[in-house]
Amino acid sequence: MLAPRQRTRSLPGRSRSVNIPAPTQGWNARDDLAAMDIKYAVQLTNWFPGTSSVNLRKGYTSWATFSGQGETLMYYYGGSTKKWFVVAKPVGTANIYDITSGGAVGAAAVSGLTNARFQYVNNTTTGGSYIQGVNGADKMVVFDGTNWHRDGDGAPYDITGVNSQNLIGINLHQNRVWFIQKDTLDAWYLASGAIGGAATKFSLASFCPHGGSLVGCATWTMDAGYGMNDMLAFITSNGDVVIYQGTDPSSAATWSMIGVWWFGAPIGYRSFVKYQGDLLIITQDGVIPMAAALRSSRLDPRTAITNTIQWAMSQAISLYSTNFGWQLLPFPKENMLFMNVPVAEGMNQQQYVMNTITGAWCNFTGWQANCWELINDDIYFGSNGFVGKAWNGFADNATNITGYALQAFANFGNAATQKRFTMMRPTLFTNGSPQILAGVNTDFQLAFENSPLSFSATSYGVWDTGLWDTALWGADLTVQNNWQGANGIGYWGATALQCASQGIETQWAATTLVMESATPGMNL
Repeated sequence: MLAPRQRTRSLPGRSRSVNIPAPTQGWNARDDLAAMDIKYAVQLTNWFPGTSSVNLRKGYTSWATFSGQGETLMYYYGGSTKKWFVVAKPVGTANIYDITSGGAVGAAAVSGLTNARFQYVNNTTTGGSYIQGVNGADKMVVFDGTNWHRDGDGAPYDITGVNSQNLIGINLHQNRVWFIQKDTLDAWYLASGAIGGAATKFSLASFCPHGGSLVGCATWTMDAGYGMNDMLAFITSNGDVVIYQGTDPSSAATWSMIGVWWFGAPIGYRSFVKYQGDLLIITQDGVIPMAAALRSSRLDPRTAITNTIQWAMSQAISLYSTNFGWQLLPFPKENMLFMNVPVAEGMNQQQYVMNTITGAWCNFTGWQANCWELINDDIYFGSNGFVGKAWNGFADNATNITGYALQAFANFGNAATQKRFTMMRPTLFTNGSPQILAGVNTDFQLAFENSPLSFSATSYGVWDTGLWDTALWGADLTVQNNWQGANGIGYWGATALQCASQGIETQWAATTLVMESATPGMNL
């Protein structure tokens, strides 16, 4: 029986054609190759699975340049004032630079820091709007909209009761700043509405049966917003989650424990993010929504939103979990969720990217991102010597974007007959002439060995150069569906597609394959 939505047409003799939709269900790193649905892909690199087509990803442009590795991006929004900062570590100490205007940065706003790996919050009080950041090595830093301050500069920035050099995590919950202390099960909180002053210790040592240390303190909501239903979740390095509800931890009347749960250990200090009324956490079990994790208590792997790429997730966590750079970031404007995967710190990173409408995954390469931030509804990443504005244009800072896709294998309704694939026709929508390589891989061969696909090149007008009513403007996507020869013999076949382009939008909608029986006397 044919896989779903494969339409077949008999041709003269022993040939027939099969129309296959593009793999909009995305990357599948879970299912057996022989059992995978045709709308999945075995590999989907730099192709994003949309709702009706699979699209070559957009690129990035350089926003700001500086010296060193950019390891934290901070976005200050206080009323009408918005400021952007990168924390970078050149040789020796780390510095904070203002990158609001872009371009080459000037003098450091803060210098002489020990490391550049901060956790931070925006906190608006009766006294003003602030950034507060901690990194487990330096005194807390505070930005007031104009100037930077540090714990030790005097009130209201000083903290007493705990050395803020030992604070590694920070969260704003019910108008109160909470911290976690590095390598302990101790949390600390300030008075309501305060940015400094006396910190009160809140120990969780008695409630974490698997021990470890705190790596996260995050607000989890049951009403998709910020309000009285917000709960405070403490997450340990060994996977214990302790949840409280209330406003004042010093009063039993307004503060209570909801429960203690256990799931896979989280990966790093930036392993969680508030998302659509839930809390997503990168764990050894995959990316888990808090609500689903607390219901299943590790019993059902389908609770992970990374379920379809779970083998790739497991491999990445096994190999790279100790590397700095793991992070989740929603990109609502484009219906995406990014997960940064640091293959090698400061050198080689990938992003596993989910379509938040369909739940389909792919992976991006070519963006060497140490950290991410959502700024004015766009996404930016910190890299070695620059901050990049991602998903911007159709080139990687004036270089090619290269995509690789290997669709799921199919036997086209007849596993017993060997097939000879003779022709193929990918259907693409594009506004230019990208370099396309297409072919058919047979019998679960995963290597790319494709022949060129020819497109007729079109010269488009250049803004401020091309003449109106003379130059051809390439704003609209046009269909490219040229036939080409295919060369493959096997019982199973899969479309393999590579694309290299710069400044060109490309969408893949479907592929038509022509095949004939390779076995004398046998029909398909």
